[in-house]
Amino acid sequence: MLTIVGIAVVIVSVIGGFILEGGPVLVLIQVAEFMIIGGSAIGALLISTPSTILKKIINNIIKSLKGTKTTKQTYLDLLRLMYELFNIIRKDGLIAIESHIERPSESSVFKNYPQFLSQHHLIEFISDTLRLVIMGGVPPHEIELLMDADIELHHHEGSKPGMILQKIGDSLPGLGIVAAVLGIVITMQAINGPPEEIGHKVAAALVGTFLGVFASYGFIQPLATNLDLSNDDDTRIFHVIKSGIICAAKGLNPILSVEFARRAIASDFRPSFQEMETYVKGTK
Repeated sequence: MLTIVGIAVVIVSVIGGFILEGGPVLVLIQVAEFMIIGGSAIGALLISTPSTILKKIINNIIKSLKGTKTTKQTYLDLLRLMYELFNIIRKDGLIAIESHIERPSESSVFKNYPQFLSQHHLIEFISDTLRLVIMGGVPPHEIELLMDADIELHHHEGSKPGMILQKIGDSLPGLGIVAAVLGIVITMQAINGPPEEIGHKVAAALVGTFLGVFASYGFIQPLATNLDLSNDDDTRIFHVIKSGIICAAKGLNPILSVEFARRAIASDFRPSFQEMETYVKGTK
């Protein structure tokens, strides 16, 4: 929601200031300039981006417009999910969680947390790691190295949409100049015409430069930054899971394991120990 509010503020501030200065709004509506800049940007995006990443860009932009869903409650639910799994291990042994991690969608534990079941990579990260713990023979520090590699790969893949969008944003001022140059070419062809006509064509050409710079610094680059920050938040969740599972693999009791996981949560969302303990031990 804040993304939409920010877009509205940018538009109102720039266009509103232009109107207050006495500028005619209709002169900014240059369909040809929109077509040149917008079409070129979309074409450049298609040239540089594989279809799989293009889908991620679209999905991430939609997610950004809807607003982030990561809250303190998200982490409390995650801590409780891990606590329940670790409690099963403590009471019934490692083999007792095998059915939960092999078929998470049918698990009596995972089904209580549909917000995580819909995140397939996260569920696979938990299941695959706990499967290693069940199999045995792999020391906790080796499991930690494997989890770090998985997290690094996930973060690298998640950074691609923001990186590509940033590059498209960087190109927009240049595309605006292209549109302006084409407009000047048209103006020079009509140099012998009346001053009003020449002035109109020059204004249309300058609108191209304006649109390129405005779209880049007002929308595309801030949106790319938003995607990068969202990717950092998503990666943080994996670090929280890693901290909890490694402690459980070392034989720590469930509440200590989730306490280590709690310490890995960013300060903006980290619950206090009392909040965490009350929530994970309470009745859902």
